[in-house]
Amino acid sequence: MLPQPDALPDDLPAPADDGAARHLPGLILPPLAFTATDGEQIQLDTVSTGRWLLFLYPLTGEPGVDVPRGWDQIPGARGCSQEACSFRDNLASLQEHGVQRVLGLSTDRADFQQDLVRRLHLQYPMVSDPELCLAQALDLPTFEALGMTLYRRLTLVVDGARISHVFYPIFPPDRHAEEVVNWLSQ
Repeated sequence: MLPQPDALPDDLPAPADDGAARHLPGLILPPLAFTATDGEQIQLDTVSTGRWLLFLYPLTGEPGVDVPRGWDQIPGARGCSQEACSFRDNLASLQEHGVQRVLGLSTDRADFQQDLVRRLHLQYPMVSDPELCLAQALDLPTFEALGMTLYRRLTLVVDGARISHVFYPIFPPDRHAEEVVNWLSQ
C-alpha cells in the first residue's frame, strides 16, 4: 500500500479566485531550465510535444513536524503532500486521457523534494524553483507567508509549450487530480 499523508482538516478556508491567473491561457512557457528530482535537466518549453501538466504548490511539510502556526488559516496553503499524492494516485487515469508527463514545482529545496518523492513514492519528478523564476517570467500568483514568497496553488495544462488551460484556485487539493481527470474526459 502506498504511503498517505495525514488527512486535511475539515475547516480549511477555500481560496477565492482573485483573477491572478486569467492571463495565462495561450501563453508560451519560457525556456527556463531546472534540475528535476530524477536528475533530468528539464527545460519547460521542451518538456513534451504533446499534452502535459505542471502543478505548482507552496511548500510541503516535514514529516513529524507540526505545520507552522497560522498555516491552516491561509486560504489554499495547506495540502501540498495531499495534492502530490492525488496526482500519484490518478497518474494512470491522466495518462489514459492523453497526459504525457506530470511535473510538480515549488520553492522547496531540491533535496527536500527528493525526500518527498522517495517518501511518498511519487512516479513523476518534482522541480525546485526557489528563486521564483517561473513566477517572474509568467507573472504567476504568489503569496507571502513564514517570511517567504511562495507559489499559489495552480495547475497548468500545457500542449507542447503553450498553456491551454489553468486550474486556479484549487480546492480541495487532495481531490484536485480527480478534477483534472474529469476536465480531460469532457
